[in-house]
Amino acid sequence: MPRSGPLPAALSLLLATAALLPGPAAAQNEPRINASEDVVIHLYGPAVTLQCNLTTSPSPLSASYWVKNGEEIPGTRKSSNTTEYKILKPRAEESGEYLCVFVFSNSPIANATIEVRATPDITGHKRSENKNEGQEALMYCKSVGFPHPEWVWRKKVNGVFEDINNSSGRFFISNKDNYTELSITNLQINEDPGEYQCNATNQVGSVSVTTILRVRSHLAPLWPFLGILAEIVILVVIIVVYEKRKRPDEVPDDDEPAGPMKTNSTNNHKDKNLRQRNTN
Repeated sequence: MPRSGPLPAALSLLLATAALLPGPAAAQNEPRINASEDVVIHLYGPAVTLQCNLTTSPSPLSASYWVKNGEEIPGTRKSSNTTEYKILKPRAEESGEYLCVFVFSNSPIANATIEVRATPDITGHKRSENKNEGQEALMYCKSVGFPHPEWVWRKKVNGVFEDINNSSGRFFISNKDNYTELSITNLQINEDPGEYQCNATNQVGSVSVTTILRVRSHLAPLWPFLGILAEIVILVVIIVVYEKRKRPDEVPDDDEPAGPMKTNSTNNHKDKNLRQRNTN
């Protein structure tokens, strides 16, 4: 007659694990979403429609909506197993990571991801930078487009853009996602002026823009003062020359009589009176 007693420890553990595994019904209730494939958009290209279809729901659906780059897109929330989002004017700024999100009454949220990719578009940069010798110059570029680009700075040398040579240790580049900066310390008037190019490249394409750097001499701040001083000197010289030319015409010569000159008619009148007295 076989003995009855406690089950072996291994068998007990096996039975406990089997009890915790979800049954066929639970597996069938996991949410399933059919989503559009990742897409590449082009400027002036046709409109793009993103779609998601919830084929299996673990519990009643409460709502669905769309998220772009971590933020809910306003006006997309509704209650439907099928949802879509249209990009009517494809541009780089419309690219990003899109999620269709489904909210259930008694189950965790489910979502599917669709990547919308585009060539970077540089939306902001300095066209020119004017600094004095010895100062620091700061140039930057910012872009839109997904995925985030790789940034490269170059300088035009003999008509060709070349990667920046930082042998002097005065060039500093900082990149973060869709933004990059180039700073140059202790500017040198004979080395640093010229055209600088920032280039953004991702999996879809590449784009570049240029910034012109001008470096002025140490005396540049004095130029306005020197200009005013030169105008004052010229004005004084003009006044002195004018006064010297005007003075000889106004001062009388020593040889000229002090009083008015007597006319011949006056002298004749005096002679006539003298003859009349002699006759009398």
